[in-house]
Amino acid sequence: MSVRPARNGKAVPVLTPEEAAALIEDGGVVTISSSSGLGCPDATLAAIGERFRASGSPRGITAIHPIAAGDMYGIKGIDHLAQLGLLSRVIAGSFPSGPSSMEPPAIRRMINAGEVEAWNLPSGSIFQMHRAGASRQPGVLSKVGLDTFVDPRRQGGALNGTSPDGLVRVEQFDGEEWLFYPALTPDVAIIRATSADEHGNLSTEHEGSPLGALDQAYAAHNHGGLVIAQVKRLVKAESIPPQQVRVPGIIVDAVVVVPDQLQTTQTLYDPALSGELVVPNGDVEALEWGLEKVIARRAASELRRGWVVNLGFGLSSGIPRVLLEEGCEEDVTWVIEQGPIGGFPLTGFAFGCAHNADAILQSPDQFTLLQGGGFDAACLSFMEVDQRGNVNVSLLPSKTHVSAGVGGFADITSAAPRIVFSGYFNAGRRTIEVGDGRLRIVEDGAVPKFVPEVAQVTFSGRRALETGQQVVFVTERCVLELRPGGLTVTEIAPGIDLSRHVLDVAPIPLQVADDLATMDRKLFCDLPLGLHLNGVPE
Repeated sequence: MSVRPARNGKAVPVLTPEEAAALIEDGGVVTISSSSGLGCPDATLAAIGERFRASGSPRGITAIHPIAAGDMYGIKGIDHLAQLGLLSRVIAGSFPSGPSSMEPPAIRRMINAGEVEAWNLPSGSIFQMHRAGASRQPGVLSKVGLDTFVDPRRQGGALNGTSPDGLVRVEQFDGEEWLFYPALTPDVAIIRATSADEHGNLSTEHEGSPLGALDQAYAAHNHGGLVIAQVKRLVKAESIPPQQVRVPGIIVDAVVVVPDQLQTTQTLYDPALSGELVVPNGDVEALEWGLEKVIARRAASELRRGWVVNLGFGLSSGIPRVLLEEGCEEDVTWVIEQGPIGGFPLTGFAFGCAHNADAILQSPDQFTLLQGGGFDAACLSFMEVDQRGNVNVSLLPSKTHVSAGVGGFADITSAAPRIVFSGYFNAGRRTIEVGDGRLRIVEDGAVPKFVPEVAQVTFSGRRALETGQQVVFVTERCVLELRPGGLTVTEIAPGIDLSRHVLDVAPIPLQVADDLATMDRKLFCDLPLGLHLNGVPE
């Protein structure tokens, strides 16, 4: 495996995707920088898949993805590699997902069938594993993932019976219990940027985030591996200002120029996503009136002016739109795992990006903030919750196959001082009317989301109680807190009967607070709430 290196002022080799694919050897370990469609080096991955179909090589590679590569809306990412014989192992923070009507991605079908060894580990931890490998450390001791499915006493992050035990270990150090994540030393790093100069220096001016390209490149380069960068354009040497270089040319072995690479899902290029253009937030469409808006409004009222708040996807992603509608969008600073700090977080195809951000960091650096608890609250969504306060977001209930995976969820929740989870009380077909200051359940969902035992523990209620985290669950009909005595109903919606609509339909015992309150009636009216982030609408 060799190319002419970009050293001592020599020009970096410029390869076609097919020439780059020819550099991947049988049995190689390949790390890939991407976040779904954001920053995905899709053309290079496609060429590797085509090479295997044509020649049967490379065989038996290991693919590492700190965040999902591919989006199932045109950018296939890891699915280019998901071929029997080509891929033997995968370590990923998350996996591509699409509409429920769409056939699951090929990689998830391979995992379900036991055709590939597969592990799902927290995204931030995978970035740290790269940093450990780059600096020749044995690995990382971390509290992230303790008592979750990543913990080897539960599942060790393994996704099927084909995957051997022992990737993640429990260790005792200085009288405390830790998870040990081993260092990663890939043979090849496939990363992405916007521009490469003739010496291989990379800049990311059109990217929504640089993601983890630098750390992944160091992990490969420092152990004699190759760094291949897919870029949009090649520019003259020394034409990139030094402070804009995200990956230095001394560690880049080859570049692949793909002028029409998508910036992110379904987006060729939008300068507002990369922070090159300031846009008015007034153009953001308001949340449609309904239960989702009620939940987002109540969750928003948990926040306080001046807080730094992490935002997840799902129902929680509507909270910034509520604050915008209420005129308090400047009162909190949002941080997103992909790298944006401040500004207005986006949803849909542009998730992971933000308009008008104050800064766009590398994703590993953002995870340093999040894993260290250097923020005030996290607003996340839940799939299901059990009687011990454990939360599942990583495995679809009643399904045997892996869903999108843990992503940065475990990193974020490991040290967040406060967590506001948003979700519906029940799933399934339902008819619930909301308006005139009340909620009316005509037909309830038949699938409970508060269950005796979650399908997979992505968040540990026990750990949260031990570390003193404040955990709130906001639903359309009630608000619950995780307390030492169990899940406790603290508020109910107007129009809701506590016994008939909450206690009797939950298949687990719920405690009731002595000072049980009624949720503010303004939450259930299609009018401005008058929210000022003090928890009490005007």
